[in-house]
Formats: sequence, structure tokens, C-alpha cells
Amino acid sequence: MFAGLSAFPLTPFAEGKPDEAAFLRLLSRLTEAKVDSLGVLGSTGSYAYLTRTQRRRIATLAVEHADSIPVMICVGAVSTDEVLALAEDAQQAGAAALLLPPLGYQALKEEEVFTLYETVTRHASVPICIYDNPGSTHFTFSDALLGRIAELPGVGSVKIPGVPAEQSAANDRLMQLRGTLPASVSIGVSGDASAGNGLIAGCDGWYSVCGGLFPRVAKAMTEAATAGNYASVRAQSDRLQPLWALFRQHGGSFRVISAAAGLLGLTERDCLPRPLLPLSAADCRAIADVLAALELT
Repeated sequence: MFAGLSAFPLTPFAEGKPDEAAFLRLLSRLTEAKVDSLGVLGSTGSYAYLTRTQRRRIATLAVEHADSIPVMICVGAVSTDEVLALAEDAQQAGAAALLLPPLGYQALKEEEVFTLYETVTRHASVPICIYDNPGSTHFTFSDALLGRIAELPGVGSVKIPGVPAEQSAANDRLMQLRGTLPASVSIGVSGDASAGNGLIAGCDGWYSVCGGLFPRVAKAMTEAATAGNYASVRAQSDRLQPLWALFRQHGGSFRVISAAAGLLGLTERDCLPRPLLPLSAADCRAIADVLAALELT
């Protein structure tokens, strides 16, 4: 469940609500590529913009159309009661794992975050992945807190943010985490631009936004890492530098991947939830140029 390529698809919108037909088109690309797992309703999946009913519906569709690929469903919410309700919905839908970010309107303290995970692990019947994404949650885990939460029964993985750009520093970071976390807890890298470094350093898997739209490209990198062919991992990641540059230009991968999905005809051209607005025509032309140059279809 917590190794290899975990592909995170968009939850595209049309006319102000989730576009189920487009979501299933995106999902079929992932099942045809035989990704190792699906990460549904993560940040790329717009969980924060959906009602509980909409989230339950997308979770159910994902499991029903996953073609036996395990599905991890994000249950992030501000209140613990809502998290528990979403966790129950996800488990009833057939989730193989839960992805849990620590969200707070008020800035969360470490003990509050620990208590959140302790509470959810007591109620969940499937494994939990710790979602460490300070850019979205505005909470930064200390290594000590990660280690403490990872000791809880039912915690199976940590989704870490991007690792350092210098390979030796990335290696050191992974070694540091390995010394903090139980051996039973996997480490998956996110932050696609640094995924190559993370995989070379020894991450168990890649929690990938890129893989949610271009699964064959991301799977090739992940499989090269599994085979120990790190030169291939580096070459493939370097080839994708124009895509990583777009992610940096637009403050992350979400808007770029959403625009790319529209350009490929998989979703509406404007598939973002409001108040998010689509990129400009000039930006979309630049994205189209990169897709063509990299032969990303």
C-alpha cells in the first residue's frame, strides 16, 4: 500500500461542482497504467473545497473504479469530529488507507496535533498516512513529533514534503528520518520536483501530483528507483525540469496540472473550484508548449 507510485488525481470541477465524468477519465489513465495506489481527495483533489457529501461521492466512485488498486482517501478537516465523520465515510466507501493532514484555523500546537492522530487511530480500522505539508496546512512537524505519532498503532506511512535539492543533503535527511521513525512506517516523498532526489535517497514511494495526470512517466521513475537504476531516475527527473519550473512559477503543481488536464481535453478548460481562477491564456500557451516539448499526453 505505502510503496511505489501513489498517483494523486485532480477532482475537476464544472459548473461549480465536481465533474464526475472527467474524474473517471482521469482515474482510467491511472488504472490503465497500473499505478501502485491512488491518493484521492488530497490537496490536488480539492478536498478543502468539497462538502462532506461530495467527498463521500468521490471516494465511492474512486473505489468502485479503482480496478483493485488500493485507494487512500484524505480525511482532512478543521474539527476532529468532522475528521472522524469523514474517516467513517471513507472506510465505508472501501478506502485501504486514510491520509490525514493537521488543519487548523487557530495555529495548532504539537500536543493538539498528536491528540488528533491519537484520536483518529483509535477509531480507524485502516492504516493512516501522516500528511506533512506545511505549505497547505501551515503546520510544521518536528522530527520528534513525527516519531511520536508514528509510534501510534495503525500509522503506516509519512508523506513528507520535498527533500533538499543537493543529493547528499537529501540522503542525510532520509537517514535522519529513518533514525526517528519505526521501521514499519514507510516514507513517501511529495514535492514532485524533488521526487527524484527522494527516491534516490531511499524513499519507499512517491506521492505524486505528476503521476495523477502522467502516470506512465511517474511510474517509470519509480520503477527505476526500485530497480536501483539511479542514473535513470536522475535523467528522467532532469528531463522534466521544464515542468518542475512551471510548478515553481505558479506557486505549486495544482494550477499547472489543472490547466494541463484541460489542455489535454480530459477536463473543462476551467476545472478549478472557486474562488480559484484559471491561469491566463498566455500561461496556458506556455504550459501547452512544455507538454508538447516533453511529449506529455
